[in-house]
Amino acid sequence: MIDGIGIDVVNIARFEESLLRTPAMKERIFTAREASLKISSLAARFAAKEALVKALDARDIFSWHDAEVINELSGKPTFIFTGPLAKRIDGALVHLTLSHDAGIASAMVIIERI
Repeated sequence: MIDGIGIDVVNIARFEESLLRTPAMKERIFTAREASLKISSLAARFAAKEALVKALDARDIFSWHDAEVINELSGKPTFIFTGPLAKRIDGALVHLTLSHDAGIASAMVIIERI
């Protein structure tokens, strides 16, 4: 059963301007592993975290570093959860897709409970 769906879209150039204007923002939002990626991948990961919050309705417990976006060996993006988010997930399947093209990054998250 689908428990939640979230989507988010980010203008990559505007996101980059925000990171340049507020350098501490990068450290606040991204783990060290994520922060080393290029700007289009960062924007997509930001969109993924925003989409996750929408899918889980988790604004009350959300912490940026508690949802790290990594790529499996196949290249498929997935989350690693820690802290209160891991507890909220509670064994649910979390489907994630990322895309970036033409200056836009997007992400969609589907939470599925069996």
